[in-house]
Amino acid sequence: MEEFLSSCRRAVQVDQSGIRVHVVLGNEACDLDSMACSLAYAYFLSKQAAPGALCVPVLNMRQCELSLRPDSVCVLRELSLAPDLLLFRDQLDLGALQRAGRLALTLVDHNVLPSSDRELEAAVVEVIDHHRLEREPAPSCLVTVETVGSCATLVTERILQKAPEVLDLQSAQLLYAAVVLDCVNMAPSAGKVTPKDEQLAAALESRFPALPQRGELFQKLQEAKFDVSGLTTEQMLMKDMKAVSGSLNVAISVLYVPLEDFLQRAALEAELSDFCQKFGYDLVLLMTISFTEGSEPIRELGVFSRSRACRRQVSVYLEQARDPALNLCPISSQHPHITAYQQGNSVASRKKLLPLVKDFLEQRHGDGRLGDGRLGDMEEEEEEEEEEEESRFPPTPMNSLVEGCPLDSGLPHISPQDLEDKFNQLTH
Repeated sequence: MEEFLSSCRRAVQVDQSGIRVHVVLGNEACDLDSMACSLAYAYFLSKQAAPGALCVPVLNMRQCELSLRPDSVCVLRELSLAPDLLLFRDQLDLGALQRAGRLALTLVDHNVLPSSDRELEAAVVEVIDHHRLEREPAPSCLVTVETVGSCATLVTERILQKAPEVLDLQSAQLLYAAVVLDCVNMAPSAGKVTPKDEQLAAALESRFPALPQRGELFQKLQEAKFDVSGLTTEQMLMKDMKAVSGSLNVAISVLYVPLEDFLQRAALEAELSDFCQKFGYDLVLLMTISFTEGSEPIRELGVFSRSRACRRQVSVYLEQARDPALNLCPISSQHPHITAYQQGNSVASRKKLLPLVKDFLEQRHGDGRLGDGRLGDMEEEEEEEEEEEESRFPPTPMNSLVEGCPLDSGLPHISPQDLEDKFNQLTH
């Protein structure tokens, strides 16, 4: 794997204007699952490609953001893979490759590109993903989408079916770590693991007895993933974030602390406002995950927006959601622009929240109305009330009500002669 990654870096650093580049790209959150799938699948493709073909994994984040994924850093360290071997999104201009007609793109751990990458769409030749299918079918693109717990499960299955000899201990451990972490150590109570995840994890264990013990590996990765000590509010939001755009720009951040702890951060609302202004978001969904002593997941949800209308619309929509039902129960929030909830459905992860947000944005029209307009009418009334409050004239100053105020009769009359006499006095 080290030699493969080194060769990828060397290849993209020299001018190879005639060579087509096949990039394997994970999603913009670039969590451990995306990283593992990008590296392992590009390695597999490179072994199957014709001589001279160039297959490279690209991590869909800036190089400086790797430190925000301590679980990924932990896995790289365990595999003795130096971060300097990796290619990051800010180190390779995919748009320039596409405009030059030299880009082929395989998407792993997502099946549609964000609006910011729309120009790359024509280059997509393959998709392997475990989220809801949103891609329109096209004969030029092979699509594998199955709602398993980890995309690494599907990548492992593909490699074992096509070329099992490609898997070595290093690439197997990379995929295995992603499956174990994503499926919460295969605990049924977490609602993540499927029979296929179990089957492929067992297949890796059987082929590579030297893999770390499952429970110990999960504990190590879990501790790394939940370590947010020293992170700023912006870093916590960016650590595991996905964005959705439509009539609103929405960020969905997974926070690895109880919501109460996050809400107690100093100057939180100002920092959230600065974050939205910096990156152009109208609203941020704060989805927290923590665990009981018995490893049962606890989920909470915060909805932040400076716009009362946006915050209220999203909150009501998620409260009323039924596929899946989040079972939201309001809890107190000391912040006027954050609506907070306990989430009764603890197995509804961001993967299940994302489609709800996308459906909301599709139903919400540009004028702010939603569905049959009832929510839009409600928010319109609230906005009108706010506008009325803001447009009221300030109270009349008390000194203007005092009897005999010098201004009661208006300004005194001053004639042109008065001005001329005053001027002459000043100049003599």
